[in-house]
Amino acid sequence: MEKLTFIELAKRILEEEQKPLSATDIWEIAKTKGYDKLLHSQGKTPWATLGAQLYCNVRDRKDSPFIKVGTRPKLFHLKKFASNDELKLIEQAQDENVILSKQPEYLEKDLHPFLTYYANYYLKAYTKTIQHSKSDKKEFGEWIHPDMVGCYFPIDDWKPEVVEFGASIGSMAIKLFSFEIKRELTFGNLRESFFQTVSNSSWAHEGYLVAAEISVDEDSQTELRRLSTSFGIGVIKINIEEPDSSEILFPARPSENLDWDTINKLTMNPDFKDFLKRIKIDISSKEIRKEKYDKVCNQEELVKIIKKNT
Repeated sequence: MEKLTFIELAKRILEEEQKPLSATDIWEIAKTKGYDKLLHSQGKTPWATLGAQLYCNVRDRKDSPFIKVGTRPKLFHLKKFASNDELKLIEQAQDENVILSKQPEYLEKDLHPFLTYYANYYLKAYTKTIQHSKSDKKEFGEWIHPDMVGCYFPIDDWKPEVVEFGASIGSMAIKLFSFEIKRELTFGNLRESFFQTVSNSSWAHEGYLVAAEISVDEDSQTELRRLSTSFGIGVIKINIEEPDSSEILFPARPSENLDWDTINKLTMNPDFKDFLKRIKIDISSKEIRKEKYDKVCNQEELVKIIKKNT
């Protein structure tokens, strides 16, 4: 039976359709034609993997048969169907991207506002950055502090009477998140980064490993999927070019119970202690003081954060 890679599948669809398509469109057409059954993949979001591989193929390879057309939505096309003027623009963009892709110029802390934006709009969570330097290092091991924490409140979704009833019986159904942030994930640093996330996120309802650059080679994706499934840690890919295109590649497995011993240890950090106090105050007052959490930037502000370092 014939087998296809993601890249081969995309090339076949674009050759047959002869027009620019988004990764999602390519995947939907592939399903209607039965090509998805020829693919080496058992992932839950194959269209996301397809889009990531196409993006990296265009960015990293001068001999790529693909070009990227537009940004919103991001469409892919075959070079052989493009005009000469389009090809000239693509070659210039590829030259710039090859230089930029050698090593991310931004820092991990530059990704925090992107995660805050994503968490606020897509997880309905308010985040707090945890400054590790504020803790007494004599009191904890190497891995215990998450980079960011977050809280989902039902206050925005529930009616006042339900909120009051939940508070009276001590069951407000809040959800606590823990996030570990990396600039990039490769097969070389994947396991260490993942187990750091496991260690730092055991206390929360949901824990996530977050990165802007995630290797799309088959070995890395297979290992990432295996680790996520085994330990219940989710994976979020931050898109620094299009913040609204950030996505959960692998969902976290929710935990019904909090690890109170670890939470108690984390209160050695003033930022985390303030985070817990803030949650209690907001629940008691039935009003979320958004300004007490990390600022939610708009897309223009997020783009400026990256541009200043490139």
